[in-house]
Amino acid sequence: MDFGKAIEALKQGKKVTRKGWNGKGMFLWLKPAAQIPAEICHDPVLKQLVEENGGEILALGTICMFTHDSTGRKAILTGWLASQSDILFEDWEVYNG
Repeated sequence: MDFGKAIEALKQGKKVTRKGWNGKGMFLWLKPAAQIPAEICHDPVLKQLVEENGGEILALGTICMFTHDSTGRKAILTGWLASQSDILFEDWEVYNG
């Protein structure tokens, strides 16, 4: 499938991946927008911003990636951005792993 269809699948709540990605088990999902209360913030900068905003702030929706770091450990990348290859290649598929 192409990139546009992959985005549509994300909007339907599905996970997507590319056959061309090197890492096994890598996939994307769409994290929806949510209200973030100060009580759950572990990041001191975020907590300060939330408190300055009255104790709660809107976190906009974002595309996240399940991936691996340079040592092979499992990792989450929040705010994934597509490369030109990601946009132009048509090797996208729904991830069922």
